[in-house]
Amino acid sequence: MTAKIPTSRVDRLLSSMGYGSRAEMARMARAGGITLDGVRLPNVTKRIPVTRDLPTRMKIAGEALDPVAGMVLLLNKPLGMTCSHKEAGPLVYDILPKRWKRRDPAISTIGRLDKQTSGLLLLTDDGDLLHRVISPRRHVRKVYHATLARPLRGTEAALFASGELMLEGEDKPLAPADLDVISATEARLTVTEGRYHQVRRMFAATGNHVEALHRERLGGLSLPDGLAPGQWTLLSEDEIALIFQ
Repeated sequence: MTAKIPTSRVDRLLSSMGYGSRAEMARMARAGGITLDGVRLPNVTKRIPVTRDLPTRMKIAGEALDPVAGMVLLLNKPLGMTCSHKEAGPLVYDILPKRWKRRDPAISTIGRLDKQTSGLLLLTDDGDLLHRVISPRRHVRKVYHATLARPLRGTEAALFASGELMLEGEDKPLAPADLDVISATEARLTVTEGRYHQVRRMFAATGNHVEALHRERLGGLSLPDGLAPGQWTLLSEDEIALIFQ
């Protein structure tokens, strides 16, 4: 059975995407600022199909329409930014277009990287996808490159893989994790859970301290070559599917 394509009034759609109120959209349309397939669209009460290709067909004030709901972004998170809507200081959402803060449904990070962790971070307005990715039942792999304050002892890999490591203050052991030693003070750690500050606490449990932490991969996704810290890219449906590889 073919999925039914959703439709929306133009003014409601654009307002939900953060472009402005419905009244503002009506004024813009009357002034010729909204086009669809190259034709002015003066009546914003008209219902249109909300398809993935709409951003290639509609222009707002001469610019291509933003991605419609269901988008997923891959961000190379810089150090010093927080994955929060409310905390003080620089936020990852500040990197995105300002009007995206008014989108409904809202854009949220899929999981979090702490302020001093850099690397691959996904953001989406698709709540179902968000919960599928962070669900412990999905076992989505997360790969981190850790730089440590002290040399590895050589016993960490066996401990992390044992499934018996208990973090301080918790009553359930961690799922087995894979450690790949790069050098005496560098390692690549693959985990399938997302507990609070998990990687840092795992190394702390061995008497070490993480000085730098960078997430390289999530599922089958890795940071694209040339995507600098603070830059982001939209993911295609095929790329989104890689998350669950």
